[in-house]
Amino acid sequence: MSDLHSPIPAVTEFDRPIEVFVVRPYRPRYWLHILLLIITFFTMLVVGSRMQFNFLKGVPIFTAGNEYLPFFPIGWALAVPSRLLLGVPFATSLIFILLAHEMGHYIYCRRNGVLATLPFFIPAPTLIGTLGAVIRIKSPIRTRAALFDIGIAGPIAGFVAAAGTLMMALTLSRPLTVDISTANLTLGYPLIFQYVHKLMGVIAPNIPIAGLPLRSVNLHPIGVASWVGMFATALNLLPSGQLDGGHIVYALWPKVHRYISWLVVGILVYLGRHYMGWWFWAFLVAAMNIITWRQRQAPDFPDLPGSRYGLALVGLALLVLTLTLVPFAGSI
Repeated sequence: MSDLHSPIPAVTEFDRPIEVFVVRPYRPRYWLHILLLIITFFTMLVVGSRMQFNFLKGVPIFTAGNEYLPFFPIGWALAVPSRLLLGVPFATSLIFILLAHEMGHYIYCRRNGVLATLPFFIPAPTLIGTLGAVIRIKSPIRTRAALFDIGIAGPIAGFVAAAGTLMMALTLSRPLTVDISTANLTLGYPLIFQYVHKLMGVIAPNIPIAGLPLRSVNLHPIGVASWVGMFATALNLLPSGQLDGGHIVYALWPKVHRYISWLVVGILVYLGRHYMGWWFWAFLVAAMNIITWRQRQAPDFPDLPGSRYGLALVGLALLVLTLTLVPFAGSI
């Protein structure tokens, strides 16, 4: 039987007003996205113009001039502004590949009800004129399935764009007419380049580079854009930390994610014996692991649907196809 005379007084602390916090909805800063895109396109034009200039002269595209920043020849390009037009094929191709990767993430964020920004391009005076592009996720990811889909969508979209670009680039490439040793820098080609090169020799035997080994090919600048896209795919698919591969591993096995992340650091340190640049990536990945040590990327439950495990093998195959142990040789 209920006691109508409650021991709790009529006026209690529960009668006090409760503070309510209203989160302002995210408003995209379209002007910033457009501005960064324009600046990044310009910095890509600078490096792409030198590549195309060298290609048309019949010398390896990474043959440097006498500029203070030979890998970013802005003085050379602006001395004759029309030279920037030479960089359009490279810049357009690379923007397309990076945009495809980031929009893969963005679209699957939207499909899973996750708030995310449009891509931010990062201009920089580097060998390729950029540090890539990123989106920012601004709300929690509610399921492991959503985390998996968002993580793998970018690499798949970027890979498809880079593969299509590579096929076009190989039809435009030419045999080298000078010794490759004259180049200040040479690229190491991943397996996907080998396979697509052989495929193009079969389906288009009349192209100039059919039957030639890749080391004897003067790759068109569009092919360099494809190479950058493939390299970015490989780096993002490393199964560690907050990289796309790390998201995939967390979605598959949350409890072992941190151990796999540190295993990747050890592997990168070992690979540094062949290419010192891997030590830099080992440092970055280790720092990422430390900063996000206790971070939960998604709830443990519900479990990941079994259909995603087969797709995870696709991600692993992409990593194998796009990773090269020695990305660069030589120096500028």
